[in-house]
Parts: sequence; structure tokens; C-alpha cells
Amino acid sequence: MSNTPEIAVEVIDLCKSYGDVVAVDSINLAIESGQYFVLLGPSGGGKTTLLRLLGGFVKPTRGRVLLHGVDVAHLPPNRRPTSMVFQGYALFPHMSVVRNVAYGLKLRRLAPDEIESRVGEMLELVGLAGLNDRMPHELSGGQQQRVQLARALVLETDVLLLDEPLAALDAKLRKDMCLELKRIQEKVGITFLHVTHNQEEAMTIADRIAVIAGGELMEEATPREIYERPVRRFTAGFIGENNLLAGRVTHRTNDILSIDLGFASVDLKSGDDVTPGVEVSLSIRSELMRLLQPGERVDGRLQSIPATYVETIYLGLTTSHLVKLPTGQEISVRHISSDNGALRFEPEQEVAIGWELEQARLHTS
Repeated sequence: MSNTPEIAVEVIDLCKSYGDVVAVDSINLAIESGQYFVLLGPSGGGKTTLLRLLGGFVKPTRGRVLLHGVDVAHLPPNRRPTSMVFQGYALFPHMSVVRNVAYGLKLRRLAPDEIESRVGEMLELVGLAGLNDRMPHELSGGQQQRVQLARALVLETDVLLLDEPLAALDAKLRKDMCLELKRIQEKVGITFLHVTHNQEEAMTIADRIAVIAGGELMEEATPREIYERPVRRFTAGFIGENNLLAGRVTHRTNDILSIDLGFASVDLKSGDDVTPGVEVSLSIRSELMRLLQPGERVDGRLQSIPATYVETIYLGLTTSHLVKLPTGQEISVRHISSDNGALRFEPEQEVAIGWELEQARLHTS
């Protein structure tokens, strides 16, 4: 028996252009069956276009779309094993909750008793039992989104496509719905493909994340890998709160690279095959940096660069210290808020910031 995972969604050299504008540029991607997969990236980066290509709402300029191994690029939405949850609630305002959820099943001409049974089960699953006769205007935003989710899930398709489904919700409700979506996906066991520009949302729900920007697939990995070990410079700058430093490789000693930042030289541990003279970028997460004590001894493991203190930004759980490098670039040093032993700095004070050798990431693209 093969242990090879089943691929639910695969796109091969997929492109979509609108005249001279390339919305999706030669994307290749494979998504395992039963995963909660997130397309994450900035607005206008091509995420929603890719989702609509998968759902059949947009025709590709070039490339293939395979669902469970079957090429569906030529098929309309109603002939694909997909259903879609749109950004707006898209409910029929003149229909009750039950009638909204049952609508697609009635179009399929299912027997009334089967429709009633399936709709009842689905309303129970999404936490709307007892609200059968409510009209859309009588529901909260979160409840309306649950109705739309139930209406899509009740069709029992293999792949659910979600286009910014939580964008209209406030921050607290969005967090709650993230956890609810993940619970529902694990319960029904089908493949969810979710588009968002919200990093916290993506990290909360995703089994794997694909970062999409400028119509390109930047990289694809688990949430932890994307956050802690980004490969591309773009990803490092987009995910979390990374500080990016530009420099040039001066020499290598075994797996240690020396990088000239222009105002300081630092070392970095990397197995990448990079030759001296190459322009590179370093990324260090703000929570891994720290402001050094005056006169603190710096050894070969602790990297240190000079800076000028700008200001303190208190954010509740965390506090960010904004500092300016000799180049004028501002970077952030973040830690858990506490008054115990906290350093005090004044604006324009000369300071030093440091990080451990292994905590910087190297980016050549």
C-alpha cells in the first residue's frame, strides 16, 4: 500500500493575463487532500485570481488545473467538485437561514426529506441550530458568514474555496471564527483553500501556507517554517516583524559567512553556497534582537551593530524599541513588556543592538 499522499488540487504552469497585466504568473502548486491550505499575500498579489481559476470563475490564459487528478480547466464552476465562500455574505435577503442553506440542494432536485436532514446536520455543525427561520438582516456578521459556510458545505464537494471569508468581521470575531473554521474543516475532512492577507489568520488555521505576491508563488511551507525560516527576502519582509539588513559577503570560513553592512561587519551561519562579493540580505526577527547593556561583552556568537535610539512603543503584551542605523534605516527590537530590570533609553542616545549568530537568515533573492 502506497504512503504517497493524495493530491486534491494541482496547478501546472498556470497563468492569467489581462492584456499586458499578468495577474498569475506560471504558478505550480500541489495541495494534499484534507489539508487546510492558505494563500497569503498582499492585496492585488494574485491570490483571489488564483482561487477563481480553481473554481472556474476565471479562464486561464495558459496552464492546467487538476482536481483529484482530473483536468478541469475547461469546465464551468457547476461542473467542478468545488464550492465557494465569498468575501461578502452573498445571502438571499428574502430567504430564511434554512432556505438559504437548502438552495443549492433544491437546484439539484434532491428529495425534500434528504434536504431537510442535510440542512439540519449542517446548521448543527456550524453552530446555527435553532436559527432556522431567521432572516439574514436578523443575524450578526459572524452568523451570516456561518450561513454562507453551511450553504457551501451542504453541497458535499471535495474542495471548499474561501475568498477572504473573515475580512468583514471585527478582530475579536475574526479570531473566534478562525478557530471555528479549523474545527469544522477537521470535522468534515475535506480540503479547504483559504485566501487572506491577514498573517495572524493564516498562522492560526493553516496546515500549509503559500505566499503569493506580484502574481508569483514566492514560497510554500508550514506556518512555522514560513515564520521562522523564510527563504525569500520578500517573505521575510512580509511575515512577522523581521528586520532586513542589506550587505555584501566578504569571505567564508567553513559554514560562517562574514557580511559587510557598510557601517559594520557581522557573521552569519549558513550552509548556502554563496561566494564572496555577492549582494545579500539578512533577516532577524525583532523578538530575537535585544538592546545591549552599556559595556556588555560581545563574543563571537553575539553579533552587534551600532544604532541611535528613537522611541519606545508600548503595545501591551510587547514593547517595541525603535532604533535608527547609521544608514538612516529604522528597525525594531521587541520584547515582552515588563518593568523588571528594563533598560531606559533617551531619544538620540547611542546604543548597540545584538543577536545570536544562528538567529539571522540569509537571503539571496
